[in-house]
Amino acid sequence: MDIKKINVVKIGGNVIDDPAALVEFVGIFSNLEGPKVLVHGGGKEATRLSKLMGIETTMIEGRRVTDRPTLDIVTMTYAGLINKRIVSMLQAAGCNALGFSGADGNIIKASRRPAKPIDYGFVGDIDSKDVNDRLIRILLKEDITPVVCAICHDGNGTLLNCNADSVAAAIAIGCSRIAPTVLSYCFEKSGVLADVDDDASVIPLITEKSFKELKENGTIVKGMIPKLTNALDSASKGVSEVRICKAEALNSNTGTIIRLT
Repeated sequence: MDIKKINVVKIGGNVIDDPAALVEFVGIFSNLEGPKVLVHGGGKEATRLSKLMGIETTMIEGRRVTDRPTLDIVTMTYAGLINKRIVSMLQAAGCNALGFSGADGNIIKASRRPAKPIDYGFVGDIDSKDVNDRLIRILLKEDITPVVCAICHDGNGTLLNCNADSVAAAIAIGCSRIAPTVLSYCFEKSGVLADVDDDASVIPLITEKSFKELKENGTIVKGMIPKLTNALDSASKGVSEVRICKAEALNSNTGTIIRLT
């Protein structure tokens, strides 16, 4: 199969935690034409299981602090329960999918984040050069859709919990070495909003310059900052288009487009 374009799609907790929304998304994603890759995190499932096991969940700037017990939980949840649930649903929808952690097929490595200034524990940072695009090319040419969770590895036998937005960005950059790639971040809003209480206030375009301005004036805060940072980084490293939209709008042209200028 000649690969002319690749879609990389990342879904978050608003889809994963809602059974009806996940069913709807699987149908939409399965109908995307051409080669595609799906990246997912864990939503609230890991937090729920942590609570059942009496393990406290700590979040700093939208990222989960991952000690050894928490690493076990997120690995079981992301790479096991959620990943296989999504793969089985895609199979039912006629999309031949194969689930991956970063360690499987060495699809993506990470390095443990330094303990200073904040010790996140077993949390990894990713370099897009460490994406195994050779394996991704083989899978896509065989019409197999990789489903990649946010658990990566350091190459020395240690698993690391990574930010799913960062994983999606790195995968998209890796895919851009194969063919023109579109990266879509699907979340609960219609795009990046000028007013968080007004779903119609979508900012249609964000550039590197306007991103800095939107951060400074407080329009963009918290978890949206790493999402847009990853989006701009992807655009600077070869991804053809980055978009933030609702999952149900995946096949439309709505949402926020992110590019350098």
